[in-house]
Amino acid sequence: MKLILEKRQEHSQAMAYLSPVIAIALTVVIGGIIFALRGLNPFEALFIYFIEPVTTLWSLEELAVKAAPLVLIGVGLAICFTANVWNIGAEGQLTAGALLGSAIPILFTGWQSPLTLVAMLVLGAVGGALFAAIPALLKNRFGANEILTSLMLVYVAQLLLDWLVRGPWRDPKGFNFPKSVTFEDWQLLPTFGDGRVHLGAVFAVIAALVLAVVMARTLKGFEVRVIGNAPRAGAFAGFSRNKMVLFCFLLSGGLAGLAGICEVAGPGGHLQPNVSPGYGFTAIIVAFLGRLNPVGVLFAGVLLGISYLGGEAAQVTLGISDKMAQVFQGMLLFFILACDTLILYRIKLLFGSQLRQVPAE
Repeated sequence: MKLILEKRQEHSQAMAYLSPVIAIALTVVIGGIIFALRGLNPFEALFIYFIEPVTTLWSLEELAVKAAPLVLIGVGLAICFTANVWNIGAEGQLTAGALLGSAIPILFTGWQSPLTLVAMLVLGAVGGALFAAIPALLKNRFGANEILTSLMLVYVAQLLLDWLVRGPWRDPKGFNFPKSVTFEDWQLLPTFGDGRVHLGAVFAVIAALVLAVVMARTLKGFEVRVIGNAPRAGAFAGFSRNKMVLFCFLLSGGLAGLAGICEVAGPGGHLQPNVSPGYGFTAIIVAFLGRLNPVGVLFAGVLLGISYLGGEAAQVTLGISDKMAQVFQGMLLFFILACDTLILYRIKLLFGSQLRQVPAE
């Protein structure tokens, strides 16, 4: 007996759009079971986790702060994945952007001008793009697997950040804590009203809308879709696979770097050993949950932002581990991929003589 996946001749478009809903529902059900097994009331726990984060004005503001980097990174990754370019190292590109953008307030502490903030944002995007160009060039020049190279570079960026904030960039007046000097005035993103919602949220919405137009209405968007779905047809049309790899990495890396500098110039206010709770990895889930559509990513980013806020609320109220948020995010990605696989393939059991008819791998 052998279990195989057989490609369907046709697949349901309705199910393709419903699969994120099914994945979310399955995540909630399994999450409720996990809470019950831990001796908690599953309905109360799920309410705290998914509903409470959107019940007050303060929580909605916090949700916007959490969702902004997820959307910024997610829309870039959505373009990558549509073109079958697999950038898994957005977390490292976020860190690189935070580092390069933060060089201005750390090395030029007294520079206070609107140009200070502009320079920080530009350098943040450039830092992320340049760091993302490394796996792109390795892929194009040597055929190196971009999944592995982009992922391994995450640890390079994080170790570089750790060394800088504990060494050359440590605040001399920081009582030996591993952090940089605190950013002030024009070194910080402006906020709206008295809350914590900053300009990064606006950047996220603009990026999603602009890339939605690019994908739907421009030749570049058509090129991305063709190379992703039919690379041979793209080659006949004169589209370069190598240029597309570089374009996708620069775009997604630049947006991740922008998200990084927005994090340290927004809620953070300084560099520290960890500038992100894993936004670069969570944005992979955001991209797939949004069906690789920039507008869909906007809504998916809000949903995953709720998982971060809900995880924090559950830690305080229910006394559970901070890893629970990662469990929910992991289950969500698993169910999304499982639903998508079953939409494109059917499970088939082969017995006896049928096994001999299956071609060898």
